[in-house]
Amino acid sequence: MNSSEIRQAFLDFFNSKQHKIVSSAPMVIKDDPTLMFTNAGMNQFKDIFLGNSPVKYNRIANSQKCLRVSGKHNDLEEVGHDTYHHTMFEMLGNWSFGDYFKKEAIDWAWELLTEVYKLPVDRMYASVFEGSAEDKLERDDEAAGYWMKYLPEDHIINGNKKDNFWEMGDQGPCGPCSEIHIDLRSDEERKITSGRDLVNMDHPQVIEIWNLVFMQFNRKADGSLEALPHQHVDTGMGFERLCMAMQGKISNYDTDVFQPIIQSIAKMSGKEYGKDEEIDIALRVISDHIRTIAFAITDGQLPSNNKAGYVIRRILRRAVRYGYTFLGFKDPFMYRLIPVLIEVMGQHFPELVKQQTLIEKVVKEEENSFLRTLANGIRLLDQIIEKTKADDYKVVSGKLAFELYDTYGFPLDLTELILKEQDLVVNRQEFNKEMEAQKNRSRSATSVDTGDWVELLKDDVEEFIGYNYLSTDVRITRYRKISSKGKDSYQMVFNITPFYGESGGQVGDTGYIEANGQKISIIDTKKEHGLIVHFAKELPNDPTATFKAVVSGSKRTLTANNHTATHLMHHALREVLGDHVEQKGSLVNPDHLRFDFSHFQKVSEEEIAKVEAIVNKKIRENIAVDIHNNIPMTEAVNMGAMALFGEKYGDLVRVVKFEDSVELCGGTHVDATGQIGLFKITSEGAISAGVRRIEAITADKAEQYINDKLNTLRDIEKIFKSNQNLIKNIEDLISQNSDMKKDLDAFMADQLKVTKNDLKANISITNNVGIIADTVMVQNAGELKDIAFQLKGEVENLVFIAGADLGGKANLTIMFSDNLVKEYDLHAGNIVREAAKEIKGGGGGQPFFASAGGKDPKGLQQAIETAKKMVLHKIEG
Repeated sequence: MNSSEIRQAFLDFFNSKQHKIVSSAPMVIKDDPTLMFTNAGMNQFKDIFLGNSPVKYNRIANSQKCLRVSGKHNDLEEVGHDTYHHTMFEMLGNWSFGDYFKKEAIDWAWELLTEVYKLPVDRMYASVFEGSAEDKLERDDEAAGYWMKYLPEDHIINGNKKDNFWEMGDQGPCGPCSEIHIDLRSDEERKITSGRDLVNMDHPQVIEIWNLVFMQFNRKADGSLEALPHQHVDTGMGFERLCMAMQGKISNYDTDVFQPIIQSIAKMSGKEYGKDEEIDIALRVISDHIRTIAFAITDGQLPSNNKAGYVIRRILRRAVRYGYTFLGFKDPFMYRLIPVLIEVMGQHFPELVKQQTLIEKVVKEEENSFLRTLANGIRLLDQIIEKTKADDYKVVSGKLAFELYDTYGFPLDLTELILKEQDLVVNRQEFNKEMEAQKNRSRSATSVDTGDWVELLKDDVEEFIGYNYLSTDVRITRYRKISSKGKDSYQMVFNITPFYGESGGQVGDTGYIEANGQKISIIDTKKEHGLIVHFAKELPNDPTATFKAVVSGSKRTLTANNHTATHLMHHALREVLGDHVEQKGSLVNPDHLRFDFSHFQKVSEEEIAKVEAIVNKKIRENIAVDIHNNIPMTEAVNMGAMALFGEKYGDLVRVVKFEDSVELCGGTHVDATGQIGLFKITSEGAISAGVRRIEAITADKAEQYINDKLNTLRDIEKIFKSNQNLIKNIEDLISQNSDMKKDLDAFMADQLKVTKNDLKANISITNNVGIIADTVMVQNAGELKDIAFQLKGEVENLVFIAGADLGGKANLTIMFSDNLVKEYDLHAGNIVREAAKEIKGGGGGQPFFASAGGKDPKGLQQAIETAKKMVLHKIEG
């Protein structure tokens, strides 16, 4: 089977077992504070496992895009060096939510592997949880018993807690698991060493292909376990590894999942895969990373300098670096791989096809940017090498290497590669110390201690009523304590809530709850794992009371204005710029709106004016909102609603319509557009290749903006004492100012010439060396430097020492003719550093030129004398 057939066979098999086949969730996670990326197939079902969302389907199967760049065997810097680990991979999985359990999961796994895929029975092993005294858990004899039907006893292996007990995190659902391993070695190798001895030993041909997780427990904050009310099954099979086993290969990279991409890179670089290990690693790295980058961009995550965007940028730069160092790519090349990636994966993931142009533009721009960074890094490294050799050292400071890495994105292994060519090494211990210090700072900044939920009231579904109500009576169903940076706060969940939880770009509501004379401020509201979580700095004295919950109405109104304006603007942008415009991100708060969208050139002032005119016309028309709640996705699409890439939608969706503006949206909106009052775009610019950002304001903020502009205009009219031909008056003023500046520059040049000639006329001669040592009148340090260099070109054997009072700050400049530096071992930098003490300052520079600044101009004469004495001491011997 080819890879497409292998994937489809999995889905067809579980469809025949009454599983609902669902599409992959986005790889980029937006509403989970604990995760940036989907790192396991179960992530999209987390809310169900936690009991926060109802079960729609008892049985589900899919192929999920996953991204792992940390954790067991998934360090980013290791990917590409072996044959079976990846950053982005597909996880084939089947789930049972309170339906079947261990028996069916094991029976069906065996049936699929042996009867559908026809993998050899004698090459397979199953591991089961051996138990844990720490957690007071016995061996999973139940799972072992089911495996006994299919495997001989010596192919069933006990696994420890690390390998065979799966946990969602430090807290939450968990349980024993049973892993299926396959031995892909040759028959000769298998005769020498049993596969049993190589399971979980990181052997590249004895690998885990499927993990069957049996969710039975909940891990509490204190580390103890409690039984879950319902038992679940969560399985994950590595698609790439399965393809390797099915296609008789010994490397994932040898399958048809990667080979078309690898061969395309090899052809572009003029290299051949399989001939040189360094080149092979580079080809594997790039073929892996281009998949990650393309899918991340498709799912709405652009490379950037923070959080998830930084991870994607780091992965992209790692690939560029391998291409640069080992394959000779000095120009962008990765964007040219997108068409072949689409050939391999586009049929199952059509979003790649639809986003092809955007992916290519973003990747190309990122490549260009990093290649410039590499060039800058190499220049800096050349300077470091030069200084290290000049000081007769063989070891480069680890601090400097870390600065190159941290500030300029220059990777350590490339630094070491270049240094090796110069017979130099990095102080690794120093580098690692700096790296650890940075990690500790990062951990401290993000360290949060989250307590267990304290359940006060059993409530299956928390209803949001905020579309229609801004206040209501509520009960707290659960709460927990959060400690961060020495401060405690609380999170609460209500039985019903009028508070909107931050999502879809719209900020969360604020307000208060009140009972028994105590008012508690709600400072934020967020959605987390299917819950609407309310944030407060304190917990009510009586959490079991019935509270009056009140949302800040003014903040909600202003936010609704901006959210509706965002919809109107989105529609207007598509009308003015074209149907290629698609939302790539948004922020809606009470003060302004921010909207990111796909477009490949600057939006002109004329186009911005058209967009504003369309939106303001819709506002004046006072169009009533038309909302359709809980309608099927297909019906929403038929109505004209556009699904956004990177968003996960359920079977039923909410559609918000303002005439031709039709969007899938869960946010809050105005009842009619007239409430917005006025719309004004305040800025437009690029945030990456192919993606633009518009910021805008509405209502009173827009009125204030216009009034401020008009007030500024009136102030300008007052200055000119006229409102006639104002633009011409300003242009004339600019022209006059330019002419005056030219005259002033010419005058100052003449003055500098006079100053220079005065200094030249007062040269003193010692041992055939001309010495100028005096204070001068100049406007800035640049003029003093200019005089020094002019005199150096006009006077042989020159020593120039001059000081100037620059607006209350002292400046000291020293210049030597090049021949004097060598003849008398003079060093301007050392001398100026010593002389600067007289002006309460410091400085430095090169042997032939240096300068210093100080706080005390009164010490200039003494500083000049000190410098002059040091020079004469050298010249006179």
